[in-house]
Amino acid sequence: MTDILTMGEMLVEIMREREEIPLYEAGTFKGPYPSGAPAICIDTAARLGCHTAIIGGVGKDDFGKCLLDRLKNDGVDVSRVIESEERATGCAFVTYFKDGSRQFIFHMGNTPAVEAKAPGRGEIQGVKYMHIMGCSLMSNPDFAQEILKTMRLLSGEGAKISFDPNIRKELFTDGSIHQVVREVMEQASIFLPGLEELLLITGKNTVEEAVEACFAHPGLEILVLKNGSKGSRIYQRDSVAEVDAYPVEQVDATGAGDCFDGAFLAGLIQGKSVKEAAQMGAAAGALNAAAFGPMEGKINPESLKAMMEK
Repeated sequence: MTDILTMGEMLVEIMREREEIPLYEAGTFKGPYPSGAPAICIDTAARLGCHTAIIGGVGKDDFGKCLLDRLKNDGVDVSRVIESEERATGCAFVTYFKDGSRQFIFHMGNTPAVEAKAPGRGEIQGVKYMHIMGCSLMSNPDFAQEILKTMRLLSGEGAKISFDPNIRKELFTDGSIHQVVREVMEQASIFLPGLEELLLITGKNTVEEAVEACFAHPGLEILVLKNGSKGSRIYQRDSVAEVDAYPVEQVDATGAGDCFDGAFLAGLIQGKSVKEAAQMGAAAGALNAAAFGPMEGKINPESLKAMMEK
């Protein structure tokens, strides 16, 4: 039985050790750190006690070992991760600025993730949630189709679909991407956008109009509007709830939203109310933001409980 399965990119991040150093200047980096939005999310859920799995690809190299060792140690099933002899593990070079902005150089275009295929019928059973990241849908058109095949298969077998659009406006221009996102929205039970993503995907001008448009999809049960340090708003068809963020001294916000997703789904798996699950997500995001590295926050059941009891 698999509580949560995801399918998407896996990469390492190599990060400037302090702010305000452009990537074109000589300087010191820290890393590699295991990363990739799907990997961060699924690792968080595993650390909170869920049975999790990821479909993806890494190179048979040291960066791939960095990723696989971390995920295995945290309890993620990586048996469906390709280890390629021909392609190198994806990586991203990252720098930060004092205004909160970031700059990336990605080496992701020809990584082993694009070789990953949808499982056959009966290969994976008992999946409760499939979590999809929009960035994975945009990484490669063929890979996006494999993710959709997996979604159709698992949805047909009773799994619920969770969708974090995690998209950048400059990438959301191709008509084929719109169609892919539209199909995921039609299947999604849980939608976890930020404000810009919500308005971008729905094409609406206000939050109220956008939320109404989302719930026009009959299968949608929960919409979590994430707003970083300002907390989140949880919409269901008959209710709205506010969840505050937990204050921490922020060191690195990378991956906080992905940790929110993983902890939120873990809460639902564990029978928590929707609001309690969102509080778990907020606590996981805060713990991750308080550490340097995209999945380096001290996230475990005890640390979440301590954070939520403050």
